[in-house]
Amino acid sequence: MLRHGQSKANVAQVIASSPTVSIKEYGLSELGKTQAVRAGETVLAAFEESTRARSILLLTSDLLRAKETAEIVQQVAQNAGISIYKDSSLPNIQNGLAIETRLRERWFGEWDGTSDKNYPKVWKDDAIDPDHTKHGVESVNQVVHRTTQCIVEWDDIVSDCFVVCVAHGDVLQILQSAFAKMNAKDHRSLEHLETATLRRIHLADS
Repeated sequence: MLRHGQSKANVAQVIASSPTVSIKEYGLSELGKTQAVRAGETVLAAFEESTRARSILLLTSDLLRAKETAEIVQQVAQNAGISIYKDSSLPNIQNGLAIETRLRERWFGEWDGTSDKNYPKVWKDDAIDPDHTKHGVESVNQVVHRTTQCIVEWDDIVSDCFVVCVAHGDVLQILQSAFAKMNAKDHRSLEHLETATLRRIHLADS
């Protein structure tokens, strides 16, 4: 999984979880674009270490900052002669990217559009109850359901692919907890995933 590069929302220190806004706004900053190129190089190195993968599948949120990151990673891969999975028979494959609304940023309800200093207020409630929807936020367990459903469905579709999920901080932090088979309320106890960082996830043993 790969967290998108620094975005204009990061620079503005604003919570940008509304798809209506973020599909068109809050793309990558100039630093974010540079980070995405470096992330692409990291993806290539990880791909080359894989013994079974024949192509790279880029699953990406449709929010602009994630999509732009995925596009840059795709270009880096293509420049290196690496095959990108792009089955045109699948409806959500667009220009070689698998556009996945299920990888969108977590919905932060009343906090959307406010200072990112409000994130810890949500996380504090998460640690008490993974089903909470205080202030209209999407619950942790709702995020677990949609993201894991996405991964399971794509796992059934593809084979011999190096799969990279390009998404957002909270979504990927929560997805990690699902793969670790831990209570998702503790997602913030996992190592923080910085912008433009690639991290492998493995399903933990039962």
